[in-house]
Amino acid sequence: MDAKENLIVSTQELLWERGYVGMSPKAIQQKAGAGQGSMYHHFSGKAALALAAIERSAAEMQAQADSELSLQGSALAQISAYLQREREVLRGCRMGRLAQDPDIIANEALSLPIANTFTHLQQRLTEVLLQGQKNQEFQIDFNATDLATMIVSALQGGYVLARAENSDASFKRAINGLLHMLSTLIRT
Repeated sequence: MDAKENLIVSTQELLWERGYVGMSPKAIQQKAGAGQGSMYHHFSGKAALALAAIERSAAEMQAQADSELSLQGSALAQISAYLQREREVLRGCRMGRLAQDPDIIANEALSLPIANTFTHLQQRLTEVLLQGQKNQEFQIDFNATDLATMIVSALQGGYVLARAENSDASFKRAINGLLHMLSTLIRT
């Protein structure tokens, strides 16, 4: 990787680990193995580098969700693939952790990719649920947008509980509860 790429990847990791305030330019440079001149050659400062890292994390998260929510099969199979993929649960969600960072949320440019990512996830889940309704996979009618929002909220809440308890057990229970609830909607 070149210096610019190392800086972005290192900033992605540091944002996830420490948040915006806990991430100093010196820490970024050390993690990236780049000098101060290299950092400021590619980025005007910490905020510009953080924006590049947040945008990269947002794009990666959206692409991964798109891939899982585009698999062949029923709506439940697609949503299950999304919910049950391997995650670093105790580290939390990259976007969810950033959404809780007051310095990031106070900066419109830094918070926009985060908001867009959660909007994207809700829209993709809504599309999958609507397609399931169109295919008559569900035995009862429901508001797909509301259910998609609930899925994203429960997933984020599972991360919070797991981090608070320092155990992935609550996260797994949240996912299992979601999948059970969704399975009760399926036409038999």
